[in-house]
Amino acid sequence: MLNMTSKAAAAAGLASLAAPAAVGQIKIEFLSRYETGLFDAGGAEIVAYDGTTQRLFVTRSGGRAIDAVCISDPSNPVLDFQIDIGGIGSGDITSVAVSKDGIVAAAIEGGDQLPGFAAFFNADGELYGVVQVGHLPDMITFTPDGAFALTANEGEPNNDYTLDPQGSVSIINVPRRNPYAFGEPWADRMVRTVSLHVLNDKVLDESVRVFGPDASVAQDLEPEFIAVGPDSEIAYVSCQENNCLLVIDISRAKLTDVIALGFKDHSLPGNGLDASDRDNAINITNWPVFGMYQPDSIATFKSGGQTYLVTANEGDAREYEGDPGFVEVERIGDILLDTAAFPDAATLQLDENLGRLEVTNTLGDPDADGDFDSLFSFGARSFSVHTADGARIFDSGDALAKITVAYRPKNFNSNGDENDGFDGRSDDAGPEPEAITTGIINGVPHIFVGLERFGGVAVYEASDPSNPTFVDYINTRNFDEPAASGSGGDLSPEGIVFIGAEQSPTRHPLIAVAYEISGTTSIYAIRGSDHTDPANRNMTGTSSEPDSGSSSPAVCDSIAPR
Repeated sequence: MLNMTSKAAAAAGLASLAAPAAVGQIKIEFLSRYETGLFDAGGAEIVAYDGTTQRLFVTRSGGRAIDAVCISDPSNPVLDFQIDIGGIGSGDITSVAVSKDGIVAAAIEGGDQLPGFAAFFNADGELYGVVQVGHLPDMITFTPDGAFALTANEGEPNNDYTLDPQGSVSIINVPRRNPYAFGEPWADRMVRTVSLHVLNDKVLDESVRVFGPDASVAQDLEPEFIAVGPDSEIAYVSCQENNCLLVIDISRAKLTDVIALGFKDHSLPGNGLDASDRDNAINITNWPVFGMYQPDSIATFKSGGQTYLVTANEGDAREYEGDPGFVEVERIGDILLDTAAFPDAATLQLDENLGRLEVTNTLGDPDADGDFDSLFSFGARSFSVHTADGARIFDSGDALAKITVAYRPKNFNSNGDENDGFDGRSDDAGPEPEAITTGIINGVPHIFVGLERFGGVAVYEASDPSNPTFVDYINTRNFDEPAASGSGGDLSPEGIVFIGAEQSPTRHPLIAVAYEISGTTSIYAIRGSDHTDPANRNMTGTSSEPDSGSSSPAVCDSIAPR
């Protein structure tokens, strides 16, 4: 145990909490920051990139707009214009994506648990058209070939839990020759929505959580994020609260599988966690607790001819405090433990041990006798690699926590909106891996993981997908200034985009990261990459050739209608 009141003990503790050794030649270097000046107001959440105009598109959910930021000089990002969502729907703008053909798409909530919308623009912000999708779209993406756009329609209930629409995935045919056809009255015919009602009578794996009050399976499943395979044929959809992935055949608009993610055993070596925010210590150790993987962001890459899926195992709970509402969160110190399963229950339930850790009250009491025989916490505090059929072949265990200890021990497990919150997130989800993407550098797949609470991006090299190795970590948060001061740096990464060398203004790969709390978007160079390598690609690890006949992208120029 590392007692932060003792420098000698701190040194000894850090020695026993060694982070994985960095390997390889890749280094991440901060270049610049675009600032909205909005703190904790949705100033920057999801980021996408158009290589032709060298613009980043960043959602500003608080203002229902998308910022188009020119990065022709990545060291000096400049706001070109804003796309005002205006009268499209009445809820938040939740996501943005850019196709290989330069079409910009936004997911927009309809408001009040109503169906939402997907809006399409050219890279100059001119509206092509709007189509209706499922209830509460939370994410939008394109297939790598640009033929389809997909939305993950979360279908969350209202705060009273009296209205719970079905979750779904909408698949939109993208006109290739004349995108302005979206403006025609028949545009909604381009949308096929994959309903989940086919699962209502299916027996699912017990680790797939269907637990909302009086909810059918279709109502309870909440699609969160979509990753499309490099061949543009298969979509993987995370249902975070439900601890599962959906597999969808895109061309047939058909659900083909439900992948149960199981549970992480935190009692096993390498799977430790710091479970208390009241021990004034760094104590990453094993506990008799299971973690629900519950991924948020997911991405794909290809290696050795095989497709792999990566998941950021953030975790999330249902906390609806209306009337009647529904809240599943309990602290271990406040529940009754089965003394046969936990003979040391009194010790475990102390605040400095497991007493403060948040767990779900929907699992762990299989005999329904009112006490808990097992404990299930939210998220796995890790990222994982899966094969195309969903088999988990790697999990980072407790490495992300140890990386943050090595970087800044005195701010370990701080929250995303305060810089003096040592250990404050240990009882929740620790570093909270939120954002994830992949990219091919020097012919080798790399994984980029954004840690929402502590901040920063961890980089792993995945030449062996079953054993990714730690490469680098960068955190541009300023812990020495108040978080809301405007000098607090980048707080809470929400979205990451990889920019391949052939699309980059510098002809070297970059990443851009949108930070939700600070309302900033930062650009990072990837040093040590061979920009002449034809395997340096965009679109989360898939090939994306530059336009023929063009030696370099334009410099934030306007584009002619496509």
